[in-house]
Amino acid sequence: GDWDFWADWKDRRLWVTVYPIVMITFPAAVQAVLWERLRLPWGATVCVLGILFGEWVNRYFNFWMWTYFPINFVFPTAAVHMAIFLDVVLMLSGSFLFTAVIGGLGWGLLMYPGNWPIIAPLHVPVEYNGMLMSIADIQGYHYVRTGTPEYILMVETR
Repeated sequence: GDWDFWADWKDRRLWVTVYPIVMITFPAAVQAVLWERLRLPWGATVCVLGILFGEWVNRYFNFWMWTYFPINFVFPTAAVHMAIFLDVVLMLSGSFLFTAVIGGLGWGLLMYPGNWPIIAPLHVPVEYNGMLMSIADIQGYHYVRTGTPEYILMVETR
């Protein structure tokens, strides 16, 4: 969704809460199948690498080549470190229940600190035309994206 596309929304509530919950479903399913059938403990990492490759292709062709948004404004969320943690928990415990509880908790808690070094430079406060805002907000004003004002207002006020 939009909470993962735009750098000026990557510190809002939806990105931090919705992304880990939605994103864990596919890696957990691939991890369960590879562990149950083949006893391979790297299913989540392979799945996330595939998803990340698809997201980079999408961001490059659709956002950069088609609409000329800068890549540092539409980069995908890094999730490889979260998938490695999930796989390590399954490998060490061998239990789906322990992996669901501890691995899922770690998956959600590692998302924001793992992505903070990437988004931190975009959230430096600057003065722009007499107003205090972040660099990501300035990018959001200069690169206008399509969307209804009602939806943008709804996301910004929650």
